[in-house]
Amino acid sequence: MTDHPPKLSVIVPCFNIETYVSDTVTSLVNNDQDGFEFIFVEDRSTKDKTYEALLELTKRLKNSRVIRHERNGGLATARNTGIDAAEGRYLTFLDGDDWLAPGYLAALVDAIECYDVDFVRTDHVQVTGVERAVHRAPEGRRHTPLDPRTSILPVDDTTMVDYPYAWAGIYHRRLLDRGLLRFHDGLRTAEDRPWIWELHRRADSYAVASLRGVFYRRGIASSLTQIGDVRQLDFFRSFDIVLAELAKDPQADRLRKKALRNYCVVIAHQLLDRRRFERSVAGKLRHMAAEALGRMSDEELNEALVGMGEERVHMLRRIRGGMKGVAA
Repeated sequence: MTDHPPKLSVIVPCFNIETYVSDTVTSLVNNDQDGFEFIFVEDRSTKDKTYEALLELTKRLKNSRVIRHERNGGLATARNTGIDAAEGRYLTFLDGDDWLAPGYLAALVDAIECYDVDFVRTDHVQVTGVERAVHRAPEGRRHTPLDPRTSILPVDDTTMVDYPYAWAGIYHRRLLDRGLLRFHDGLRTAEDRPWIWELHRRADSYAVASLRGVFYRRGIASSLTQIGDVRQLDFFRSFDIVLAELAKDPQADRLRKKALRNYCVVIAHQLLDRRRFERSVAGKLRHMAAEALGRMSDEELNEALVGMGEERVHMLRRIRGGMKGVAA
C-alpha cells in the first residue's frame, strides 16, 4: 500500500474483447479523476489482440496498468488478480466489453461515502444490439443503510441474491480484509453466486442507490452466456459452494430453501436451452442435473418448485424422477 492510496480501484477483466475495449476505455477516460486507479487484467486472450489494444488504449488513462496472466484463468481468477493488485479504499468492477456513463464512478464514490456502508448496489442498463432496458436492483428500500441479511428472503420472490452482478456496485476495502471480496478461483460461470451470498450473509451494512450508469452488453458472440461448452457447467460447483457455506449459517434451514430454489431455476434454464450445447456437454448437463436434484429431498424440491411454471417443473421432474405432486 502506498503512502497516499487511491480512493477508488476499478478492476477490469478482459478476454477476447478487442472489438469492444475501445468503448470501455473511452468510458473510463470520461470518468477519470484524481484518486482513481484502473487495473486491467488481460486473461490471455486467444482469438484477438486484446492485450495489444489495451497497451495502446490505456495510455489515455493516467493511473492505469495492464496485468497479463501467464495462462487463461477465467473471470473469477482475473477479478482476484485485480483485487490483489488494488490499493484503493473502495473497489468496483467493470467487465471488459461493457461501459460506463460519464461521471458514474464519482457518483458511486459519493454514494458509499454518504451512506457509510460496507457496499452499495446499483441498477444497470442492459444493451442488446440497439435496444436498451433498465434493470433495477430488486431491493425496494433505497438510499438508506440496510442489513444485507434482510435482502436475501423471501424464497419465492426475486431478491438481492438473485442480482449477483459484481459490476453493479462499489465495495469498501474492509470487506476484503474480512475475506468477503475475493471470488472462488477457477469458476468460469456463475462465479458471482457464492460471492453475493457471502456478502449478504456476512457484511454488516449496505445500501441501494438509483444509479444507472453501467451499460451491460448482452448477447454478444464472445460472451460465455452465448457459448455452449463445458465452462457453462461450472454453475453446479457455484451452487454447491453456496449450499456448503450455508450449512454453517445460524439461519441455515431458511436460507437453504432460497438457495435451492435459485439452483433449480438455473438448472431448468440450462436444460431448456440445452440445444446450444455440444452433444457431449448436453449429456453431461443432464447427468450433473440429475445428481444435483438427487441430493435434494422430495420435501425440499416440492417447496423449491412451487409456482415455478409448468415447463420448468416438468423438465426437472423428468430429469430427477418422482416429484409427481409438485405444483407448477
